[in-house]
Amino acid sequence: MNGTLKDNEYHPAANSAMKYIKSLGNVELMKWQESFCSCAIEGNYLAGICAETMRRILEGEPVSDRYLLGLAWTIREGEKE
Repeated sequence: MNGTLKDNEYHPAANSAMKYIKSLGNVELMKWQESFCSCAIEGNYLAGICAETMRRILEGEPVSDRYLLGLAWTIREGEKE
């Protein structure tokens, strides 16, 4: 067992992250997008990254595994609050 991703190989947990994000549904995703954009305007760096990642997902554009995992984690943490 290596423990290192090969070049152009995505993290295996990225599939779960995308499944989780899509399970929220478009209405909930749009609420998160609005919140991220609002916070990004105020200079919140994390929100800016999440807003752009969410935009890419909603528009069907490619998203790297680390951005996808980061977005899923940020939303899950936000749900706890």
